[in-house]
Amino acid sequence: MNAWWSIAPFDWVDVGAALLCGFLVGLERQLRGKPVGIRTSTLIVLGTHLFIVAAGTLNSEMTDGSRIIGQVVTGVGFLGAGVMLAKDGIVVGVTSAAAIWALAGIGVCLSVVGPGVAVKLSLVVVAILYGVDALEHTSTRLTRGVHNRYYELKRRMRGEALGGE
Repeated sequence: MNAWWSIAPFDWVDVGAALLCGFLVGLERQLRGKPVGIRTSTLIVLGTHLFIVAAGTLNSEMTDGSRIIGQVVTGVGFLGAGVMLAKDGIVVGVTSAAAIWALAGIGVCLSVVGPGVAVKLSLVVVAILYGVDALEHTSTRLTRGVHNRYYELKRRMRGEALGGE
């Protein structure tokens, strides 16, 4: 007889890893005031993991894990598209959309490869999000073109919010 805390076919270690992975990436996003915070990131990794594992329990010749993964990728891509918008000719939210996609990838890796790899990949995502931003602040050459227009727009919006202009 199964104990009441059993969540078979899921595993508490994997669920905990999903929560940790989502938390790591979500914390970085939330601390920077981005639309994909801790709750969203955690739910994306956990939801992806649940879909992949649940699909693996179906015993049918029609069930193919790669098809389930493909559908998750498509659905999460649609979710990511919802955080992008255009303002003054500049598309914003692309990094958040890419983070959503990477979070789903982490959920798939958690289900297929294991929790150790998923946690390591979460740290890689955080390193990219934080590291590239830090690098952009050290060099003006990295803020040319659309990035320069984006930073000018942010400065202008801050000025309007503070009552200037």
